[in-house]
Amino acid sequence: MARLLTFPRIKWSADGAPVAEGHDDVYFSAQDGLAESRAVFLKGCGLPEAWAGRAQFTVAETGFGTGLNFLAIWQLWSAHRPSPDAQLTFVSFEGFPLQAEDARRALAAWPQLAAEAGALLAQWPGPVRGVRNIVFPGAGVRLVLHLGDIRDCLPQSAFRADAWFLDGFSPAKNEDMWGAWIYPEIAARSQPGAVLGTFTVAGAVRRGLSEAGFSVTKAEGHGRKRERLEARLESPPAPAPDPYGLRSPASPPRRVAILGAGIAGAAIAHALTRYGFAAHIFDPAPAPASGASGNPLALLMPRLDAGATAEAGLLIDAYLAARELYRGMPEAEVSDVLQSPRNAPEVTRFEKLLADPPLPLEDLEAVRGGGLLHKRALILRPPGLIARLLAGASCHFGAPAHISFEKRSVNGEAFDAIILANGMNAAHLAPHLPLEARLGQVDFVAQDVTAPPSALASGTYALAAGSDRLWGATFEPSGPDYAADGTLAARDENLAGLKRLSPWWVRDAEGEDVQSRASLRATTPDRLPLIGAVPDPAAAVTRFADVKKGRAADADAPLLAGIYVASGYGARGFTWAPWAAELIAAQLAGAPVPASLASRQAVSPMRFVLRALRRG
Repeated sequence: MARLLTFPRIKWSADGAPVAEGHDDVYFSAQDGLAESRAVFLKGCGLPEAWAGRAQFTVAETGFGTGLNFLAIWQLWSAHRPSPDAQLTFVSFEGFPLQAEDARRALAAWPQLAAEAGALLAQWPGPVRGVRNIVFPGAGVRLVLHLGDIRDCLPQSAFRADAWFLDGFSPAKNEDMWGAWIYPEIAARSQPGAVLGTFTVAGAVRRGLSEAGFSVTKAEGHGRKRERLEARLESPPAPAPDPYGLRSPASPPRRVAILGAGIAGAAIAHALTRYGFAAHIFDPAPAPASGASGNPLALLMPRLDAGATAEAGLLIDAYLAARELYRGMPEAEVSDVLQSPRNAPEVTRFEKLLADPPLPLEDLEAVRGGGLLHKRALILRPPGLIARLLAGASCHFGAPAHISFEKRSVNGEAFDAIILANGMNAAHLAPHLPLEARLGQVDFVAQDVTAPPSALASGTYALAAGSDRLWGATFEPSGPDYAADGTLAARDENLAGLKRLSPWWVRDAEGEDVQSRASLRATTPDRLPLIGAVPDPAAAVTRFADVKKGRAADADAPLLAGIYVASGYGARGFTWAPWAAELIAAQLAGAPVPASLASRQAVSPMRFVLRALRRG
């Protein structure tokens, strides 16, 4: 299976409708496609009346296609939004995403949707497998788009829909999407009483919905179709066990304390604020970005693995989420990154990666000499960027915070949830978290000559932006005590790496004005972060006693109530933080989570508890 998805081959009918050659079926009718969407899906699901008085509403769809259904409901939401703070999340699945130009041509048929279509096309996703979280904050609308075969993606998704648009090419021409397997999966991702609309009245569809717990009725059709289906979930299935602690709390917290004002805490505060939560930041430093996040420059580039593993996929999801969040901020400048291979094995790895690339040509290409060119990467100015992300939070700096997990309080003040986003300090509060310290030093200098953003990488990296030059970084095991202004040994190591990269400004690094900055990075034994609810390991030993005997973990994880962690980012804090923030914010809000089940399990803090139990 290729790592990039295949664009569908589109032909255009005489009346301008897009037709998928692979399925020999039309995406919509050029005459009344929008009217059909409104009749079959919006009216069929009782919208907008169904979301009256709701602070949050989730609609799911089985085939994204041109995005017409999404734009139709977005327009309806804008006209009938229940309150200024209400949020609509639209979850959709697509195995053959359209190219942006085909989508643009298709949607041009509906000038009344031009504003919404323009905003969607500006963030139109590429053919990269994974989950895209596309936010339109001013509208209170979010699109969670699962890209890949729906038979793989739907069982890996996490949400509870209030309404379903059962869409896609006709059952006769796209049997996989309408097979018997899909209806139990739909029911498992539906709220009790969830409604469903679809254009088909095929007997197999009616039977599949009925067997999954839906009551099904035929309704008057639209246009040339005499009938359509409406359904309601009357008998929801029992929830599956939650051994990794991924389930949302029974009620969303309103006041959340975040420990740490680096990129981890700032990104979480930014995400929580968008959901309407009150985010309170606590940091003993006198100002934000005083620790590992406070270097003058930082580089956002992807880490690409040659294998198509779950870990490789979540790293790409995290990179794309970070790039989307920072895109357009004054503190983020677009730059290509030339990555040279460090040795012969890396030449081979790059060749294998390029033979089946995980990113499209717009983002990645080969260069002479066996290297990679990462396009649309970013050079960041962390202090200003973090201050921008913290704008909506209540910040408390300059004094140690006294924490009680039992009372869920900070400095005697009670909160609904506490999030440990404070790097290695999280391990002081929860010693069972398997965090390890690494000391990272960068060196930097300011010059009179300004330069456009540029970046080189090969095990180490060198950045130039404006008058600033920065290079490094070391990544060595460390205890809690270290020199914040660095060491000469680390400076020599960074200088040696810089000379191997050989940027045009390498001589600047040997002057007297060079400064150094060292700080601790928190990492984990498997080099993946800790994102999610903090487990209670003592209770887990009892609850999962049979796991030591080789049995499956089939119970809910015991957790420290209301305590979450976002740490262990290593040297990639600016990559992990936005993705982690969306996972935690969505989990707290009970909203659709923009990540696969495998990805969430791979970063769950509970994974280390279960591994230890399996090892006995």
